[in-house]
Amino acid sequence: MLGFISHWAEFSARRTLGDLQDRVGRPGLAAAATVPGLTAAVDQHAAAVRDILAGGVEGTAAGVILLAGYARGLLDHAREKGWPVEAPTVLAGWARVNWLTTRLLAVCEMARRADQPLVDWPPAV
Repeated sequence: MLGFISHWAEFSARRTLGDLQDRVGRPGLAAAATVPGLTAAVDQHAAAVRDILAGGVEGTAAGVILLAGYARGLLDHAREKGWPVEAPTVLAGWARVNWLTTRLLAVCEMARRADQPLVDWPPAV
């Protein structure tokens, strides 16, 4: 039974993060390649989120679940306050995104990296 619950929790977390990637992550991370300062802002937000979630294990299902829970909390708070969560529709809009959008973009970047295979270091000679 516990295996089913953990699989369901991970599935739900990945669905939340996938939806967030579609809404904010993909357009924002593409914009970060050309908008000055956006990558640095995302990196700073990602560092803050890592500090907040320091009890989790990065790169595992537990880390993904914690990250999704954090994102859901941000989205719930925004909904309660009546704050829109929208990605800019034009590239120039990414130069002026608010704190919430930047934080969600950082969550998307962290989720993207969580699924990348770890590289052995140092490489075998």
